[in-house]
Amino acid sequence: MSANTVMKTSLRNFFAHKGRMALSAIAVLLSVAFVTGTLVFTDTMDKTFDKLFTATASDVTVSPKGSDSEGSATGRPESLPASAIDTVKKAEGVKSAEGAVGSMNVTVVNADNKNMGSENGAPTIAGNWTKNDLRSMEITSGHAPRGPTETMVDADTAKKHHLKLGDELRTIAATGDLKTKIVGIAAFKVTNPGAAVVYFDTATAQRELIGKTGRFTQINVAADAGYTDAQVKRNVAGTLTGSYKIQTQQEAADANASDVGSFMDVIKYALLGFAGIAFLVGIFLIINTFSMLVAQRTREIGLMRAIGSSRKQVNRSVLVEALLLGVVGSVVGVGAGVGLAIGLMKLMSAAGMDLSTNDLTVKWTTPAIGLLLGIVVTVLAAYLPARRAGKVSPMAALRDAGTPADGRAGAVRAVIGILLTGGGGYALYLATQADKAGEGSLYLGAGIVASLIGFVVVGPLLAGIVVRVISAVLLRFFGPVGRMAERNALRNPRRTGATGAALMIGLALVACLSVVGSSMVASATDQLDKSVGADFIVEPSNGGITPQAATALKNVQKDGLVSHVTEVKFVEATVITPSGKKEKEELSAASPSYAEDLRRDMTAGQLSAAYGKNAMSVGSEFATRHHIGVGDTMTVAFDHGRTAKLKVAAITNDENTVFDKGAMYTNVATAAQYVPADRLPLNGMMFAKAAGSDDDTAKAAAAYKALKASVASDPTVKVKDQTDYKQTLKDQIGQLLNMIYGLLALAIIVAVLGVVNTLALSVVERTREIGLMRAIGLSRRQLRRMIRLESVVIALFGALLGLGLGMGWGATAQKLLALEGLGVLEIPWPTIISVFVASAFVGLFAALIPAFRAGRMNVLNAIATE
Repeated sequence: MSANTVMKTSLRNFFAHKGRMALSAIAVLLSVAFVTGTLVFTDTMDKTFDKLFTATASDVTVSPKGSDSEGSATGRPESLPASAIDTVKKAEGVKSAEGAVGSMNVTVVNADNKNMGSENGAPTIAGNWTKNDLRSMEITSGHAPRGPTETMVDADTAKKHHLKLGDELRTIAATGDLKTKIVGIAAFKVTNPGAAVVYFDTATAQRELIGKTGRFTQINVAADAGYTDAQVKRNVAGTLTGSYKIQTQQEAADANASDVGSFMDVIKYALLGFAGIAFLVGIFLIINTFSMLVAQRTREIGLMRAIGSSRKQVNRSVLVEALLLGVVGSVVGVGAGVGLAIGLMKLMSAAGMDLSTNDLTVKWTTPAIGLLLGIVVTVLAAYLPARRAGKVSPMAALRDAGTPADGRAGAVRAVIGILLTGGGGYALYLATQADKAGEGSLYLGAGIVASLIGFVVVGPLLAGIVVRVISAVLLRFFGPVGRMAERNALRNPRRTGATGAALMIGLALVACLSVVGSSMVASATDQLDKSVGADFIVEPSNGGITPQAATALKNVQKDGLVSHVTEVKFVEATVITPSGKKEKEELSAASPSYAEDLRRDMTAGQLSAAYGKNAMSVGSEFATRHHIGVGDTMTVAFDHGRTAKLKVAAITNDENTVFDKGAMYTNVATAAQYVPADRLPLNGMMFAKAAGSDDDTAKAAAAYKALKASVASDPTVKVKDQTDYKQTLKDQIGQLLNMIYGLLALAIIVAVLGVVNTLALSVVERTREIGLMRAIGLSRRQLRRMIRLESVVIALFGALLGLGLGMGWGATAQKLLALEGLGVLEIPWPTIISVFVASAFVGLFAALIPAFRAGRMNVLNAIATE
């Protein structure tokens, strides 16, 4: 048989069985669409931010050394003197230079005290209106601010929050609150992904954002004609004396894009990881499809072998069909992926992150990657069925359809599967015995991979056992129909095992993450009960707690409703040990009452002593690493402050703790002694204890109400009691898990398609058998019930394996979390049971179309089928 004949045969078979391959094509389509959509979406995001950062950067930017886009812990941005502008103007090639003020440490609220900032994590930016802003914005209504009571907002924020000229805004900053009226609205010339921007006149911006006039956060330099940005940068650097950060437009844009890019890379690779899981599940669907098609065409393949086709030609014929399937599914998948990316952009825009389809970016590598992945994965998945087809002998033309099982291969597969599963189980056991989380995570990863592969390989053997158990419990109630459904599921254990394995993978990950998430919540709650003595926890949602909010909270103590209010500042410093080793550390500078608010187990000394004059504490791990004991003296060089000699008065125990693990404590008064007031960070957290006994719920409720009322004017400061705080932890982990479950839904959808595909092809394969059963009295209703029950059994088989495996992974992962202080194992039985029951309904849903088609078969035509 010639190569041309092989191609014609492959094409004929592909188009003759296109309906049977449709679900496999959909699986390829969905997986390729996920990959393509992810790449297009993230590339578009990158382009959007690149254009924004390039448009907003001047030719050359001069800023204070050490300044960054996040601002300062003091709530005031780093600044430079206005005199530097005159110096910069003297540099050769400088056309103009102007001072700019900008800060992200602000909150802007409207007259109803509603935050005008983005809800998707984008910053709120306040600054002065400059000529450089005209590069990226244009005033569409009103005028630029001209005095201390005027402000201008960006058009996107105005549209989202229905702001108009004359509306009142209040800007909350570390220097105080400022009330202004909107006198202008400016629109971005490029896409703004969601930042809220407000402008003031220069004097107001200096006073309210920096805290003093005559200073700027950066200098925007315009290059003269005939000079490159790099030349101007060198000239400016030669003119200035002192420590400054000087960047060209491209350097500034790249620096900003780098911060966003690292975050986008995390999103991209996470999404691609879930796409990989979908591809893995799709492999089982493709293997099953081609295995069943090869089995149904046994006589046809035998005839091809009898008339001269070689094994290689038969093998190639099947692989060509797989290639065609991969090409069709991948081409459509690439198009669907672009549509998916556009849909994600619309969804993000609705959520507050504005993305324009004008910036839609489809690099040539994106469709190339999608096509390559789809085609290669499909062909590789079809290799085993193709190899099996090549082994069909010419004598098979004389037999009924169906390839005989290879008993020896099955035995070898079972042994390999058992060995892999055993090895995976042993690796998981070693993970539970590890002393360090890093070491244990290696065993955990190896155990997950080995046990997963082992379960997949040993699936046919498990199918024979597990399906019988499920049938004994579930199908016996359905009499003869139930017994036939059981036998059908057991007829081809390899097929049942592969179909169940596809569902198993997704549900194993769901179960694992559910156990880990529930255990984290339970452990954190347990630690909170044991460690936190304060009744109320105050946290800012943006930067630090402003001085005015901190003062308002402390004033509640004067009313007698709280016994104390604790301030906690996180101060950066270089710590020098007695042996001379330097380490960059963050000290928790707190009120002495913090020792009551956060109870810590001690290795040596008393924590209260760490809040004495020129005293501090260190964690046990730090103390062990540097051989430090109570009484030793540490040299602490505070950032932006002086160097202090602090005595180690206590060593906290870092084992089995979650809150403040490894923290170094000192008195906030000690930090204030060595760090100037204007360089001291804002409070990162605050705590409060209700006055009276712990049983006085009425007083606690009054204190809670008073604390919340004291900071009601600042929507970014949240007062929580312990119940609120526990619920916040639970909600945060729950949101993360829900997002992961949503991404895993693609893999589960592909697995459901696999169940539908298996049943549909199984019905075709058993056409004659179905006709005979109908002829001897099986009703349509009974036939449909039989197929539905078979589907339910297969789905429950996959669910049972997946949930069991996932709970094992989750329990092992929790043992590693216990090394980090999260020592409570909690199995979320409601979730596990719900997923198991839902799997039965998935089985019923998957069987709807195959059962309906089987019931519509003409009895005589079915019996006549060969």
